Amino acid sequence: MRFPLAPTAKIARHIVKNKLQGKKKFAMVLQLEPLHTCNLTCTGCGRIREYSTSLKDLVPLDQCLAAAAECDAPMISVCGGEPLIYPKIEELVAGLHQQGRMVYICTNGVFMRKKMREYMAATYSAPMEPVLAQLVAEKLVTEKEAETIRTADAAARQKVVIRPSQWHYWNVHVDGLEYTHDLIVEREGVFKECVLAIRMAKLLGYQVATNTTVYKETDSGELEEMFKFLSSLGVDGHTISPGYDYDAAKKDMVKRLGRDPKEFFLTRDLTRQKFSDIERWGEMFTIFGTPGYLEFLAGKRELACSAWAVPTFNVRGWKAPCYVMTDGHYKSYGEMLDQVNWDKFGVDEKGCGRDARCENCMMHSGFEPTAALSSGLRDSWVNFRYNFGSRPAPFPRTPELEKSAYNGVTIGKGHLAEAKAAVNKELSGAKSAFARGGNDLSQDHGHDHDHAPAAGGGCGSGDTTQRDELLAKIGSPRPIEAKSE
Repeated sequence: MRFPLAPTAKIARHIVKNKLQGKKKFAMVLQLEPLHTCNLTCTGCGRIREYSTSLKDLVPLDQCLAAAAECDAPMISVCGGEPLIYPKIEELVAGLHQQGRMVYICTNGVFMRKKMREYMAATYSAPMEPVLAQLVAEKLVTEKEAETIRTADAAARQKVVIRPSQWHYWNVHVDGLEYTHDLIVEREGVFKECVLAIRMAKLLGYQVATNTTVYKETDSGELEEMFKFLSSLGVDGHTISPGYDYDAAKKDMVKRLGRDPKEFFLTRDLTRQKFSDIERWGEMFTIFGTPGYLEFLAGKRELACSAWAVPTFNVRGWKAPCYVMTDGHYKSYGEMLDQVNWDKFGVDEKGCGRDARCENCMMHSGFEPTAALSSGLRDSWVNFRYNFGSRPAPFPRTPELEKSAYNGVTIGKGHLAEAKAAVNKELSGAKSAFARGGNDLSQDHGHDHDHAPAAGGGCGSGDTTQRDELLAKIGSPRPIEAKSE
């Protein structure tokens, strides 16, 4: 099977149950944002700008779990912000699993290895030693970290941790190969850390997916090489979506970066050009998307928007009308369903936006559920064949593929290379302007010497420093007092 049977059956039962109950609108995936604090400032992400006045706020754990129970979505995408900064992330994941839900943690990958070391410390026993030894041999864990795992104290043993499960995915943000990804996340070394985290996760038995946003400057050929590389690492599946110029992202593009959003985001026509090979990619790689949505991206059909099926709950309540557009926040999912005039949004049968803001949107959060919920005979058959068909074979891991992936800071061609050269020339022997506190991850001399970073850059190792600093700035969770705006 392309997708695991148990999760596929769970989703199918959810759809059948709601349709038999006569419900026309119901949740398929909950985008749960317990906080908006992040350790990165990715270009094209408007979230930390839109909620800049509430970056210190947290959704209390009980309200996160209540939101999941209220909308009853079988899948929960825990996002943000960076969800691994959330102080109760382990308890949140455990609580969602207790409710019987599949959980995707949408992470930039920087803190993943730290969380997996905590899992190993809590569960370490003699049978784990060969895996730990392999992690050390592959420089995914240092000798010091390994010894800490082996000699964990009672507190570490009793800690709630994120465990491998058929109901859990690490969903790692990867927007291209090294140079492109580090450019988009605005920090060198992040791609390298993502790869190290993915390799460690697969050795420990976790399921791993990636999510990729495609922009105007994204090269389609590079995307295919990226999928080949990720496939060679054993990644279980991929989500891909076009970058769309929603208000918060556009404002940030102009104000902070001084760039014209038209140079960065995709129009509907450009999306179809970029995704002309998406159906072929769907055969080559395990793309987490229905055939109907892939046809939509390729321009072979139109789909209506079903944003109500992928609701967002965050520090202000239920966000409407969709993940990227904000006209108000509501106290309950039911209130949002009833009060939002859904016919005002999305596109008509000709693909024209009913709201001007919807004109260029083809994001999976709005259109994917339409394809998944289709009861047409052709769609039903194609979806069944796609889901239950054979899984694409992984691409072999070769030195050539590995070398092509590390095309940025690893070989001295990171996006800060020119600036670093100028700094080194003018301030020879002085501390780099791009060291800790700047745009680079801290150096980690204990990892991945085969791909040594350029001066001033480095991979992370899931270092606690950034997370601890961010946690110190976050306020105590407080009840949400949502209201329509």
